[in-house]
Amino acid sequence: MSTVQTPVTWAAFAAAEPDLARTVEERFGAFTHHVLATLRRDGSPRTSGLEVRFLHGELWLGMMPRSLKALDLRRDPRFALQANPGEGQSMGGGDVRIGGRAVEVTDAGAKAAYAREVEPPEPFHLFRAELTEVVRTYVEDDAFLVLQTWRPGEPLRTVKRI
Repeated sequence: MSTVQTPVTWAAFAAAEPDLARTVEERFGAFTHHVLATLRRDGSPRTSGLEVRFLHGELWLGMMPRSLKALDLRRDPRFALQANPGEGQSMGGGDVRIGGRAVEVTDAGAKAAYAREVEPPEPFHLFRAELTEVVRTYVEDDAFLVLQTWRPGEPLRTVKRI
C-alpha cells in the first residue's frame, strides 16, 4: 500500500531515476502533440491535445488563454499526461504516462524567460508540473509485458507479465 507523497519536480525525478527519465523525455520528444487529461467542474475527465517542454529541470505545460484545460487546472491541478504513441503498434520506448499537479506560473519574469526560449503564441497560460507518478509500459523480448512505476519517495517498481 502506497502512502501519499509530496509531488516533485522533473529534475528531482530525473536525479532519482535517470534512465527512466531519459526514456520518458525521448518518448515525448518523438512527437509534438500529446494527450492531457484534466478534470471538468463536475469531476468528469476531459482529454485535450497538448505540447510539452522539458526545460531547465522542469516539465512545462503551455496553453492558449482561457482554454478549457487551463481553466480545469486552475480549479483542480491534478492531471495525467500520455505521450503520443505514434503510428502503428511499435511504440518505440513503450507507452509512457505522467501524473501530477500543475502549478500555474504567474511570475512575469518566469513567463518571459519561457517565452524567449519557446516562442509560444502570446498570451498564454503556463504551468509547471509537479510529479506524483511516472509509468512506462513496454514489451520485452516479444514475451513479457513490463510495467515500471515510479512515485515520489518510493523505489522504481518493475512488474513483468507473460
